[in-house]
Amino acid sequence: MDFAKNYLESTILEFGRYKRYGDNTFVQLSEEELYWRPSEEDNNIAIIVNHLAGNMISRWTNFLTEDGEKTSRQRDREFDTPPKQRKDLLSLWEQGWRTLFDALRAVDASNINNQIRIRGEAHTIPQAINRQLAHYSYHVGQIVYLGKTIKGAHWKSLSIPKGQSETFNKKMFGKNS
Repeated sequence: MDFAKNYLESTILEFGRYKRYGDNTFVQLSEEELYWRPSEEDNNIAIIVNHLAGNMISRWTNFLTEDGEKTSRQRDREFDTPPKQRKDLLSLWEQGWRTLFDALRAVDASNINNQIRIRGEAHTIPQAINRQLAHYSYHVGQIVYLGKTIKGAHWKSLSIPKGQSETFNKKMFGKNS
């Protein structure tokens, strides 16, 4: 398999992993919990989702031909005015990810070495992908952490539960690791 195809498939899988972390956090939370925040200065999950979706839609819409920071984007408002209902928030979440995945499917060996722009700064497509993978995983980590904080002892782990590594490894490898 060539590098470009392998790289793209790998990044799509990683973005998908982080989307699932968010999805699996949302199912554990009530609508009210999506809007809870530790203090007035902190972001809640709804604000983080609103910001992520705004970034995804801006960065990945027509990303091969337009700057990734669209003039229509109002980044500062993303932190003030998230959708007020769960269904609207999750619809925006899905729209952002759909925009990203559609854009990634448009990349292939013929254009992967093209340069694109984000806020006027030139990036290769792999640089732009890596930049956004790091950005999105950072914010999804915040979403998961807030969800875990909110649910406390009722939280259902999204990976190997604490204290279960040995059991997991036995299952996966048939031995202790």
